Amino acid sequence: MQGLPYQSRDALDFRRVNAFADWLFVGVWLVALWATFIPVVPAGFIILGAALLHELLVGFREIGLPLWVALAVLTVLSSLIDNIAGAIGARRFGGSRQGVWGAFIGGIVGVFVYPPWGLFLMPLLGAYLGELLAGRTAAAALRGAWGAVWGLLGGLAGKFLIHLVMGVLVLMAIF
Repeated sequence: MQGLPYQSRDALDFRRVNAFADWLFVGVWLVALWATFIPVVPAGFIILGAALLHELLVGFREIGLPLWVALAVLTVLSSLIDNIAGAIGARRFGGSRQGVWGAFIGGIVGVFVYPPWGLFLMPLLGAYLGELLAGRTAAAALRGAWGAVWGLLGGLAGKFLIHLVMGVLVLMAIF
């Protein structure tokens, strides 16, 4: 019989699957970090799904229940932070709900219009139009639009940090 004994081949196959699962998680996590900046992509859920896929491939051996709970909480928090930060920013600068919605819709449109600059300019324009639709003067609309955009950018930074922490926690468990 040539090659490795049967048990050694199984161990070698497991190491290959484990390495594949580890690097698959890393790749998906990095893509999800980049996707954090695209408003409609649920990057937190993608990271959580990548961790689940990793564990499916390795037989649920590396990530324990406390980490699963932490990942679930961080995923929910990353989903809520956009709305909370946008509302806080708009309110601090005297903006309205329409301004926040305008900034959010502008962010979605900005993905397709003049990327990557559209991701920053279109939320401002959308928030400004939203404030005008709410009956604000041009000066008040601009002030509220800046607040909504700063809030959304703050939320984006918060989401990025949460997604970074999620990935680092998983990496610490699997490597």
